[in-house]
Amino acid sequence: MGEVGFVYSEAMLVHKPPPWHPERSDRLVCIVKALKQSALWEKVVHIQPMRAGFEDIARVHTGEYIEKVKVFGEGCLDFDTYMSGESLDAALCAAGSVMGAVEACKRGNVTRVFCAVRPPGHHAEADNGMGFCLFNNVAVGARYAQKKGYEKVFIVDFDAHHGNGTQHIFEEDDTVFYFSTHQYPYYPDTGKDLERGRGRGEGFTYNVQILKGSGNKDYLNVYQDILPDVVRRFNPDLLMVSAGYDIHVRDPHADIRVTSEGIRGVVRSILNAWDCPMIFTLEGGYDLDSLGESVTITIEEMLRACRNHVTR
Repeated sequence: MGEVGFVYSEAMLVHKPPPWHPERSDRLVCIVKALKQSALWEKVVHIQPMRAGFEDIARVHTGEYIEKVKVFGEGCLDFDTYMSGESLDAALCAAGSVMGAVEACKRGNVTRVFCAVRPPGHHAEADNGMGFCLFNNVAVGARYAQKKGYEKVFIVDFDAHHGNGTQHIFEEDDTVFYFSTHQYPYYPDTGKDLERGRGRGEGFTYNVQILKGSGNKDYLNVYQDILPDVVRRFNPDLLMVSAGYDIHVRDPHADIRVTSEGIRGVVRSILNAWDCPMIFTLEGGYDLDSLGESVTITIEEMLRACRNHVTR
């Protein structure tokens, strides 16, 4: 396996919700600071994001919704999702970051990539932005990956909130598997365990409802004991991760009690689940200290996985 890539651009800092909003540019700034302080900044391959074109966005979003976002300007797209004057540029860069990660994996430059992006994406549905999300970054990346030859894509989503947008975009598709752990009941009130996909996609959605107050043991039971077999049966060419660090015990936006070592265990379990390229993309995580620490842990585990593969 190759080296670990990191995708980031200051272009994603220009998305500016109101000052009180939790999805702020400091989230990316703190990640970069943490990686530099830990000396990981020099150990990763820095990948420049692509800029997604509207034709790329249209693989997962409706033309009507894309036009709405293009002309919207500034204000509330929905009750908690805001657009400032440059939010569209940031959103195209965020989606393009995942596309750039796909390109790097396809070239063989890297086989593990972390995309530090904002605005996040997994709540964005085909025809609607919500939950801080404008475009569904991972969904755009998955369709781009299939265009580039990755036929079967497995998406893991460990954000505290269910990725309703990602599920709905792919729920009738048997070439993209969506696996999610999330606090339930909680926003956005989707992701029941009986939601298994529809039509041709029936059986290709797997939701694990997590009760408030759950911690390391509950998550490791899922990621060590359930996930590997589900991945093996699907046999993907590419594994993508919606990495939501609001599961951390110090995060104020959920009631999950996973510690930093729990984050390490979840990430390690995902990395060990299958032997294929993997792309992690930032979703939630709003306590700045635990966010920086969690991303640092994630990249440490990516580097460890690559070293272990080389020495086998």
